[in-house]
Amino acid sequence: MPGQTVEIAAGSYNDTALTLTRSGTATAPITFRGPDPGPGLQGARASFTGGAPNSPDFGLVIKGAQHLRIQNLVVSSNQKQSIVVDNAQDVSITGVQAWGGGVHVTDNSSGVFFGHGQFGYAAGPLIQVDGGSTGTVVSTNMVQPNSTTDQTGIQVSNAPGTVVVSNTLLTGCSAGIVLSGGSTDAVLENNVVDTSASSGKPCPAGSSDTGISVSPDSVTGTKEDYDTVSPMSGGPAYNWGGTTYTAQQDFTTATGQGSHDYVSDPNKVWQHGPNDSLSPIVDSADENAPGMMSTDAWEWPPVDDPAVPNTGTGSGYRDRGAQEFQGFGSAFTPAGPTRLLDTRVPIGVPNATAVPAWGTVDLPVTGIAGVPATGVTAVTMNVTVTEPGADGHLTVYPHGDPLPQASNLNWTAGETIPNLVTVPVKDGKVSFYNASGGTVQLVADLAGYYSTTGSLFTSAGPTRLLDTRVPIGVPNATAVPAWGTVDLPVTGIAGVPATGVTAVTMNVTVTEPGADGHLTVYPHGNAAPDASNLNWTAGETIPNLVTVPVKDGKVSFYNASGGT
Repeated sequence: MPGQTVEIAAGSYNDTALTLTRSGTATAPITFRGPDPGPGLQGARASFTGGAPNSPDFGLVIKGAQHLRIQNLVVSSNQKQSIVVDNAQDVSITGVQAWGGGVHVTDNSSGVFFGHGQFGYAAGPLIQVDGGSTGTVVSTNMVQPNSTTDQTGIQVSNAPGTVVVSNTLLTGCSAGIVLSGGSTDAVLENNVVDTSASSGKPCPAGSSDTGISVSPDSVTGTKEDYDTVSPMSGGPAYNWGGTTYTAQQDFTTATGQGSHDYVSDPNKVWQHGPNDSLSPIVDSADENAPGMMSTDAWEWPPVDDPAVPNTGTGSGYRDRGAQEFQGFGSAFTPAGPTRLLDTRVPIGVPNATAVPAWGTVDLPVTGIAGVPATGVTAVTMNVTVTEPGADGHLTVYPHGDPLPQASNLNWTAGETIPNLVTVPVKDGKVSFYNASGGTVQLVADLAGYYSTTGSLFTSAGPTRLLDTRVPIGVPNATAVPAWGTVDLPVTGIAGVPATGVTAVTMNVTVTEPGADGHLTVYPHGNAAPDASNLNWTAGETIPNLVTVPVKDGKVSFYNASGGT
């Protein structure tokens, strides 16, 4: 009845064709819903097979019905289409996989939406829209026919106003997207079309391997842009109004269409890296295209790849095709230095108490000191142990994980020692384990965090930028005075760009100190923060790795001691 939802439990259902004829209303549709498998589609599914083996039955048929929502099903058939929408209106089919047969929208259907689908292992056309149907939207679907006969991906005939956006088509030497029979006023955007043979091989001569075809009676009012068409088949990328084009620029010049298209190997998406100048898919889609969905066909959200320029509309970082690329690492955002933990004060802990022997401290690191509350994958901190009662080591690890066999600092009783630590974040926290038989005091100063946005790391050197004994980086060979500061230029030298640098990573060494103390490295022009990067006793030589934000092209070093 209108407004009701039929919940379909996970499992396999074998039957004759399932035909839906009941209608909802515009404000109270009827919903048939299987369990949501979640991002990556790893959860349990409800699978329906229409007919026994070799049966001529369809899988799912929606006939003459209105206002239906079909969600999260796997529908299979053996000889005919898996899903047929026949003379139906306002039907949304999302999160559905169809195997063994294609999808057919026909007989004056209107307002049909296919999204988040995966269709394959059947003869083409895998998605077919015809019979005077209007306003069909095909969005964010993986289309791979995989047949020994016709492998056409999407064929639209006599179906005005069809929208085909953000689909990935792998059609094996058959046509990708075809509009014919007066299918005017269509929109073709953000699709990835690869008509090549397996593994990107060329197709045999005479193959019907054109990427996008729009017949002369379908060009009126039709818009094509932001698509990526593979040239690997050797066939034309376009057939527009009866004329074929191999190069995007020739196509755009002749038709005014496809000015943001790429005719480029879409498989480069899996090979790109920080040194690539352009990717044909990643961060280049038209986010404002009609029919766009909020997640990809695997329910992954859009993410910004920091290695690729944002050339799309809207946020600029939607990917083309059905899949949002997730396979890149995190980017770094410098922050601080800001003290997050000091067990002596207390900061980051409820009481000023030394960490007991074999004790653990759980430290929140997100939602504070400029670190976002969500989306953080790791933090970089300068961690210091002081006043240890016995020899031991410290392990810093993701909160809630089993304690690993690893160490970040190692000390002897009574020693103060720091180290730069990068550690994954879990549940917004990191943990510190005192692997010793004595108490210790812990200090941690934030240097930055990793997430999906930020800066990429470019290796350089090692090159000496500063030596107060020589001099390098300073005008005179003079020890830094007690409580003194050195301002060091770090951009425009030693291969470091003059602009655009957010932080530098340096190995910093203190030698010949006249008194006990510590060194603070911080952004130039800021007040020296309550943070330390190195701690020493008089006469000691000690190094540490330091990552510090850059301001005005410089960083500053503060000698927090009463000696040079």
